[in-house]
Amino acid sequence: MSSKRNRVAGSKQLRFPKPTSAGYNTWTRSSELDDTFTLPRACFSAKPRLPPDPHLHEQQLSEAFQTLLEQVEQGRTIHWSEVRSQHPEFVDELRELVGAAQMAQVLGGTPSASLSDSESSPSPQALRSPHDFGDYEQLVEIGRGGMGIVYRAHQRSLNRDVALKMMVRGVFATPDDLRRFRTEAESAGKLTHPHIVSVYEVGDQAGLPYFSMQLVEGETLAERINRHPLAPREAAKLLIPVCRAIAYAHRTGILHRDMKPSNILLDQTGHPYVSDFGLARIVREEELSLSLLAGASDSSLAPAVEAFRSLTRTGAILGTPGYMAPEQAIGDPSQIGPATDIYSLGAVLFAMLTGRSPFQCASPADAVIMALEHEPPPPRLLNPAIDVDLEMIVLKALQKPIDLRYLTADDFADDLQAFLNNEPVKARSSRLADILSRAFRPTHHAGILRNWGVLWMWHSLVLLILCLTTNYMQYHQITSRLLYVGLWTIGLGAWGLAFWKMRHRAGPVTFVERQIAHLWAASMAASTMLFLIEELLGLPVLSLSPVLALFAASVFVGKAGVLSGEFYIQAIVMFLCAIPMALFPQFGLTVFGIASALTFFIPGWKFHRELTARK
Repeated sequence: MSSKRNRVAGSKQLRFPKPTSAGYNTWTRSSELDDTFTLPRACFSAKPRLPPDPHLHEQQLSEAFQTLLEQVEQGRTIHWSEVRSQHPEFVDELRELVGAAQMAQVLGGTPSASLSDSESSPSPQALRSPHDFGDYEQLVEIGRGGMGIVYRAHQRSLNRDVALKMMVRGVFATPDDLRRFRTEAESAGKLTHPHIVSVYEVGDQAGLPYFSMQLVEGETLAERINRHPLAPREAAKLLIPVCRAIAYAHRTGILHRDMKPSNILLDQTGHPYVSDFGLARIVREEELSLSLLAGASDSSLAPAVEAFRSLTRTGAILGTPGYMAPEQAIGDPSQIGPATDIYSLGAVLFAMLTGRSPFQCASPADAVIMALEHEPPPPRLLNPAIDVDLEMIVLKALQKPIDLRYLTADDFADDLQAFLNNEPVKARSSRLADILSRAFRPTHHAGILRNWGVLWMWHSLVLLILCLTTNYMQYHQITSRLLYVGLWTIGLGAWGLAFWKMRHRAGPVTFVERQIAHLWAASMAASTMLFLIEELLGLPVLSLSPVLALFAASVFVGKAGVLSGEFYIQAIVMFLCAIPMALFPQFGLTVFGIASALTFFIPGWKFHRELTARK
């Protein structure tokens, strides 16, 4: 009998052997919160089955990566010889992904985990499928991830076929794993929506939790897109009910966090279903708003906030490369919220219209970096048939700053409906508040500033002493140009080397920090060159000192573009500082020293407090 496809919610998409019924069965699992508990060894056979389909390389790689991150979270060392024996086809990419994870941790201010090249031997696990499980019989494995397993089963009491999910990663199982799985199952049972895959039953059999789900006949949206991109109006019409389903889940207190085309199932009539929920928002939702979860300070709420973060932390930087939001790639749980799903919905719409994800890279690690560093290409560049208004909707959903995206998934759906009705879309609005908000907001690189807080406070003191010393020499009519050159070149250069050495002690230095260091070094070189220019023009020493403020202001403009728009304020202060320096040259260096010290000390103190609070 020829085989079609059935689709099931519950894990990352896996390929599995064709069943004898009229359909494939595919199971999808959230990379965010697919957690495990121990199953008796007698329940399993000798070795897990690897899906032979080469098109599932990315899904299998993501599952192996998640296993490594769970291992790190539990304080275990990664033994690369074991990884090589278990995943020989993935080991190089897994090393690259772990490196990308470390970079994301640095950007997000998260302490790095312990990674090792130890050549320890792996301990094989016995794994095989049971045939009966409580009310369920004829169990046939249809999908397996790094921690979860799903069976196609027949439910005796209701005489129906279902998908049965259990957790099997015994070697990594902890009480928290069991608690998170139960939270996932209970959360899934709360969702009743015509466009969300239904959860039928949540239970416990002989101490082993499980839940069953519906099977959906048809295909995934990914398979639909692989044939060819959707027409613009068809794509908008199809995504509207998906947005409504996600909005309903958000109102229920549940985030998806792994929205992608393969997690949207289409039945034989084209009816879409959302599958594979992350199911992390179950921490006293009736008492804690999403904003409170991100920043609550009340001690009475602390246990709930920490519980939420513990549920989120494991998969904070997980998702599917190409569809994950920047805050998800950074891995800061406090930043992950409904806007994360809205970004992913925008990425799904991008794929529906263009036939590809917003970022196409040679490896998943490159895709993560692209999500952090680059803007997606305009959809019309890839498909000129896309309407301008629909392109604006896509790009609004894909904004890196969270507050520039749609506020809710319902707002996203409303704008799509306005497009279908030939009405004005909100994505075209360009309010002054939005423009200013975009200009003055922190970028995703701003997290590195927490590592600079104390150093900037020291730098402010060094600048103040340097400028006061220079003004003192000027006041006492010391005119030897070499003395000033030595003070500003040797003195400031020595401090620069000490600054950089202390920064290295704080942890890995990112590419962005090197860019900022180059700006700083350029300003120091330009400051020294002023003495030569004065000599060539026959000007008295320090005649061009007001230009120092212009150099400093230019450096702050560069920092504003790369790190945070708030540095535009420091840039304005330094530009204005050049005026009194020119009008009152006898006090110019003192004015410059005070202004420079304040522009470094105030943000340094702020970032130091943020780092202390984070720890």
